[in-house]
Amino acid sequence: MSFLVIGASMAFILVLFIVAIVFLYQRRQQSHEKDLLKLKEEYDQELLRSQLEIQETTLKTISQELHDNVGQMLSVVKLSMASTGLTKEHPAFETITASREILNKAILDLANLTKSLHTDRISQIGLEQAVQFEINTINKTGLMPIEFIAPTNPDHKNLDGQTSIFLFRMFQEILNNTLKHSKATHVNVMMDFTPNNIFVLKVEDNGVGFDVEEKKNKPSASGGVGLKSMINRAKLIGAKFIITITPGSGTCIAITLPLIKETIPKED
Repeated sequence: MSFLVIGASMAFILVLFIVAIVFLYQRRQQSHEKDLLKLKEEYDQELLRSQLEIQETTLKTISQELHDNVGQMLSVVKLSMASTGLTKEHPAFETITASREILNKAILDLANLTKSLHTDRISQIGLEQAVQFEINTINKTGLMPIEFIAPTNPDHKNLDGQTSIFLFRMFQEILNNTLKHSKATHVNVMMDFTPNNIFVLKVEDNGVGFDVEEKKNKPSASGGVGLKSMINRAKLIGAKFIITITPGSGTCIAITLPLIKETIPKED
């Protein structure tokens, strides 16, 4: 009888041991899978960050080239046309005058474009002024009226240069998509810092809207790159990217970003 009890006890202990081994193995496997997933996410984030940094560097280079080369050539042509000395009686006077006006507009448009592309300028003037400049440029074209509500409690010290650039590029993409696809007649842009230290950038239009899921799932080669890029940029800076479509009323895109409060050292 005692042998049966001992044998049963040993069998029970063996079963417990096997169960413990299997449990520990599963725990270790799950932990390993979590570590691999975390490494993959970190790798993807770093890869995306590198791609966006390369993109910004490229935009900066293009901006510099446009300013230094194309801008200079247009300026030389402008000076040459101004030095012709034609009088009003000359047959080509009106043609030259009209050409100079077109050239002046081209130089101004080019200057505005280079300012929008240049990364350092966005960091220097701050997000609010960069957004205001972009809106003013579009309003001057007459394409669509855009109203801008500036921050009631500006706190730009909490937005570093890189974050401002990411937010501005997202804003540019939103505005570009609105102008191209929304069929809207009016756009409202609102920027603010809430009392609980959250930055909010909101763009609302009265257009036709779009299918968000279709855009998200669309292959990059077929479009949808802009939306994916904005979502990825938002993830990199820890922001939420929220799209609200109201049939018959348009689209509202909101970017919210929790800001880190600066700690004030206590006096001794």
